[in-house]
Order: sequence, then structure tokens, then C-alpha cells
Amino acid sequence: MTEKLVDTAHPPTPLTGQLVLQADPVAQARLRADRRRALLRTIGRSLANAVITFAIVLILWQCIVSFSGISPFIAKGPVDVWNHLFVDEDAAEHRATMAPLVAQTLLDSSIGFVFGMITAVVLAVLFSLSKAVEAGVMPLVLLLRTIPLVSIAPVIILITGRGTVASVAVIGTIVVLFPALASILFGLSRASQQSIDVVHVFGGGRFTSLRKVNFPGAGPSLFAAARVSVPGAVTGALLAEWLSTGQGIGGSILKFNAQAQFTQLWTSIALITLITLLLYNIVQIVENIVLVRMGMQPGQR
Repeated sequence: MTEKLVDTAHPPTPLTGQLVLQADPVAQARLRADRRRALLRTIGRSLANAVITFAIVLILWQCIVSFSGISPFIAKGPVDVWNHLFVDEDAAEHRATMAPLVAQTLLDSSIGFVFGMITAVVLAVLFSLSKAVEAGVMPLVLLLRTIPLVSIAPVIILITGRGTVASVAVIGTIVVLFPALASILFGLSRASQQSIDVVHVFGGGRFTSLRKVNFPGAGPSLFAAARVSVPGAVTGALLAEWLSTGQGIGGSILKFNAQAQFTQLWTSIALITLITLLLYNIVQIVENIVLVRMGMQPGQR
């Protein structure tokens, strides 16, 4: 094997290093193997965290039911819910009853999540481009955050209509907006000033620096906003169903409670909690996969 000579007086530029890497199949294979191992480690860690979270929730739930002194007629544990859905003679009928309720709540949650995230991203871009827009709009966002949603829900329903998709979208957006906006703004503000200066030197404006520097660097914060928005979107959907549409899990919880159908009530709560935890961990797994492929460490901010 011939020994390679290195010119120490003229070290290779990053571009030259990239060309050498592209021309070296061994280095490419080693890089792919390292990324694959890192990806498998992050997926395994995320799955382990999800299993631990589910186990903790089940243990706490059973402890509350067992040691709180609540009547067994009212309080139902994980075993009761499992039997209700899979063991009892009418388990198939119970599942058929709960399935459309869960599907409706997931649909309403997705509406609030999508509209809330889009609104947060648009506002974050506008705030980054114009301090005047931020000074004018941010107080309104803070006002929506501080006022209890139940108190302004009648006004929202009066404007959008009771039981409409618009009411679900507005209520879900209000719940999702502020935490998502705060996370995205934090990510956009942490961009490297040197990289932004390079964009300006080559004639790029503020929008170009946002597109080329701020947004790629804000990837972890965007995923953090998505993770925080998942439970917020579910909460917004339950509120909208309770206050406006009367459908889904949110609308049925009041009916189950009024009719003393406590097993159905606990089953509804358990299903929506399980789905929320599942969606949260799915977003986290996707985040870890994307960040590893981008060369970032998961959890990096």
C-alpha cells in the first residue's frame, strides 16, 4: 500500500475534503455505518423511554385507584378498562362504540395541530422580519394565553358557529399557538451571527438568511414545538368537543358521567391518554431520526 503525502503548507479546504470523501468508498461506507448505528441507538432509546412512560402511567393510575379510597363503583383501574374492551362478552360492542369517538377526537386534534403550527410558524417568521409586527401582535397572543379559554369560548362559538369545524380550528389553534410560537422563536433567535453575516456579504437579505440559516438551525426547536403541540392539540380538541360540537371523547365524557357509565368514562380517558402519549413519542422518534440524518444530536437546542 502506497503512503499518501499530505501538503502541510496548504491544508485541504472543506470542499476538497468533501471531494476526497466522495471519491473514497471506504470512508463513505464508514460514514453510513456510523449514521446507521447512531440512528438505531436513538430509535432504541426513544422506544425505551416510551415503554417507561407507559409503565409509569399505568402504575400511577392503579395506585390512585387502589389507595385513594374512591369507591370501586366509580374508580376503574387498568384491568377494568382492559376487561371492558377485550374480555367482557360485549367487548366487541364496546370497541365499536369507542372507535368513532376516538376517531372524531383524533380528527379534531389534527385540525387544531395543523392550524396552530402553521399560525405559529407564520407569526414567528413575521416577528423575525419586523419588530413592529411583533410589538403589535405579541400582546394579543399573550392576551389569548392568559384569558381562560372557557370564558371566551362563547364568543368564539358565536362568531364561528356551534358545532362547526371553524370553532374546532380556532379553539385548537389558541391552545397550540403560544407554546409552539415561543419554541420556534427561540430556535430562530439562536442562529449563528457569523453565518447570517456571510449571507449578507453575498447580497442576501433578511428573508434569505431566515431560509438559509435560521430555519435549518431551528430544526430541533421546530420538533420541540411539535412535541409540545401534540398534547395541546388533544386538549384543544376535547375543549372544542365539550363546548361546541358535543362529539368525540370530549362530548361523550359528560354523557357518560351523567348516566353513571363510569367504566365507559374511564375507558375514554384511558384511550385518549394512551393515544396522546403514543403520538408524542412518535413525534420524538421522527425528530431523532431527522436530527441524526442532519448530523445533529437529538436533544440539541
